[in-house]
Amino acid sequence: MTMTMKTTLTALSVALVLTAGVAGCSKRDDGMGPAQKAGQAVDNAGDQVARELQSKVDKANAAAKQVADSAQQTRERIAAATDAAAADASKGLDVATEKVGKKVEQAGEQIQQSTKK
Repeated sequence: MTMTMKTTLTALSVALVLTAGVAGCSKRDDGMGPAQKAGQAVDNAGDQVARELQSKVDKANAAAKQVADSAQQTRERIAAATDAAAADASKGLDVATEKVGKKVEQAGEQIQQSTKK
């Protein structure tokens, strides 16, 4: 082989390798290369995880609100029952005070009668 032929053959080989390399690195028909597709897959997975996590956070917040509402209703019921019990106790105390007052009055009358005799 002559020098010119070797040079031409080498140049042709280099051109073929470069063409193959460029074809392998170029974008596919969908306009995205392998790294872009991998990046998109990571982005999509991250978005899916974020949506699922937000859904769970929303459910937990709803459950916490329900517990807080239930606790408030329980506090209100306890307060109402306590008020009713206090009112009943007050009525009972009034009745007891009245009974004691009558007993003291009766005792006073008996003392007065016993001193008159």
